[in-house]
Amino acid sequence: MKPLDLTKAPPRSPRRQLDGLDMMPRTIDKLRASLPGGNMGEYKIAGSSQRLLDFIGIDAGELRDAIARAEDEAAVARWLAERVPRDLYAKANAALTTRRLRDVDDLPALRSRYPIARDLSDDTPLYDLLELDDKALFPQR
Repeated sequence: MKPLDLTKAPPRSPRRQLDGLDMMPRTIDKLRASLPGGNMGEYKIAGSSQRLLDFIGIDAGELRDAIARAEDEAAVARWLAERVPRDLYAKANAALTTRRLRDVDDLPALRSRYPIARDLSDDTPLYDLLELDDKALFPQR
């Protein structure tokens, strides 16, 4: 897969799925941006992407290498299916979609990293925060 420049457009929504797995298309976009020729801009793997990878037991570097070799996302989906028990997909989705700002270990640091979070309730889903932050970074989209 080709590298991405996340200074030109945000990664996909955390709600987008790859083969039934939330957050994976967004994580793929970030890892593609980390490839030679890509640009991560303000984005990082730490946070929800890393939480997803930890939950399904996949190393970010290994996934990045698989993405670099893959012709398309279907190849990445097959690579994941060979390594991740399918029942973990639903468990990961449930764990990620229910997370709220209040569930973050260091809420002041999160509010510092995401200024838009200062105006949000502690009950705001993290997926909402990520989408609002993308819109703030790319208001033309």
